[in-house]
Amino acid sequence: MHSMSLSLAITPALVVVTAIVYLRGWFSLRNAFPKLIPGWRLAAFIGGLFSVWTVVGSPLAGLDHQSLTVHMLKHLLLMTVAAPLILTAAPIFPLMCGLPKLFITGDPPLRNWRARCLEHRPTHSVFCWLAGTAAAIGWHLPVAFQLGMRFHWVHLLEDVSFLLAGLLFWWPIVESPIGATNSPRWSMPLYLFLATLPCDILSAFLVFCNRLIYPFYLSAPQLFPMTPLQDQECAGALMWVWVTFAYVIPAVTITMRMISPSNTQWQNPIRGRANEVAGQSTSDAETGVL
Repeated sequence: MHSMSLSLAITPALVVVTAIVYLRGWFSLRNAFPKLIPGWRLAAFIGGLFSVWTVVGSPLAGLDHQSLTVHMLKHLLLMTVAAPLILTAAPIFPLMCGLPKLFITGDPPLRNWRARCLEHRPTHSVFCWLAGTAAAIGWHLPVAFQLGMRFHWVHLLEDVSFLLAGLLFWWPIVESPIGATNSPRWSMPLYLFLATLPCDILSAFLVFCNRLIYPFYLSAPQLFPMTPLQDQECAGALMWVWVTFAYVIPAVTITMRMISPSNTQWQNPIRGRANEVAGQSTSDAETGVL
């Protein structure tokens, strides 16, 4: 309980600090490149941070010990809401530009790390797909799940891994001003469709196995007026429906954009501005941004 209370106290502070750094960098980039990162990306980043706070720092954080449905809802919020919203905000440049000068000009190794971060970002869709699938399936194995329920630091590691895996998973899908992955866009609908299969198998198992998979909820006070088995079935159904819509809608959207005649017209301006920013030297960026 002490560890959980500490997490509930620290998380809002981290969210606020991250939002302030991004906002500072966003205003700086806005002054230097007015059309690079529009306001809706700022709103997406704030929405993503709010989703993270809802899962880790809000009163909802403690309710997953009473309901598997709430536990499943938290995972879905991290992987399918918070992660894509944060990526949609193109966070790398605003966060780097929003850091104080001490972190940018006072430590040359940090500046080198900044360049490596952009050059060696994850671009292989297979790795990103495996990361998202491994987190979704691995943490729902009974042994890992029981550890997460009994030890708060394991539970916190679980939440962090879901967010990181979600960021990796959505990286090939979400296009940002700093560019996309090396994977062709035509493969992205297939990428999303294949991602639904492991989640569908897991959710179907939770719904139709007719036995309680996680004994932890036998002794836990129930949040809703239902048995632990009914709660498990509800959690499986929630995952089944949520993941289907969360993956199918982007797949349909990408497909419609690919067959649209104006596809190249909306891609080229964004990537052109990305090349303009990425091609500038570090000194020019620091002078113009900070």
